[in-house]
Amino acid sequence: MARYTGPSCRVCRREGVKLFLKGDRCYTAKCGISRREYAPGQHGQQKKKQSEYGIQLREKQKARKFYGVLESQFRKYFDMAVKSKGITGEALLQILETRFDNTIFRLGYADSRASARQLVRHGHFAINGGKVNIPSYLVKVGDVIEVKEKSRSIESIKAVQESTRAIPKWLEINKETLIGKITALPQRDDIDLPVKEHYIVELYSK
Repeated sequence: MARYTGPSCRVCRREGVKLFLKGDRCYTAKCGISRREYAPGQHGQQKKKQSEYGIQLREKQKARKFYGVLESQFRKYFDMAVKSKGITGEALLQILETRFDNTIFRLGYADSRASARQLVRHGHFAINGGKVNIPSYLVKVGDVIEVKEKSRSIESIKAVQESTRAIPKWLEINKETLIGKITALPQRDDIDLPVKEHYIVELYSK
């Protein structure tokens, strides 16, 4: 399955909720879902009653689009969550949240996960002193994320030093040295994803 490359605002409108796919634009009046609060397409404004399967599918798609992962990747994460201890739905979100690209976004180095993914792929960061350019790499408690010396002049990275954006409590960052650290695993209360994860578990458990 190929990655979706169309307009990001159509994705939010299809899911009926802001997924913050375009960074700062999502907080302005230019946000697509703020201007047109209905699904895209010819029949987008028609009210439709969703089936149980339809509700479950939409919740899964919200989570997938929020983190920007393909179906095969998402299913892999679900299988990992099933094998882990604790509540499967929360374990799934925890795995998604600890992706390297999402962590870079949460630390404030990019205004969207798509931008963070690009920064990671271009090799601008190191984890525990070693270069990592794989967006899907899963960070662990104690990992230290550093900005490469040659990458410190990138505008979005420099902007971190003056940013007032809140950093999740499972992360910490030194804005002077541009060094971040994973201090804990994210809990459900730390994840601002507008999804009911138990529907995803029900969908994959059929």
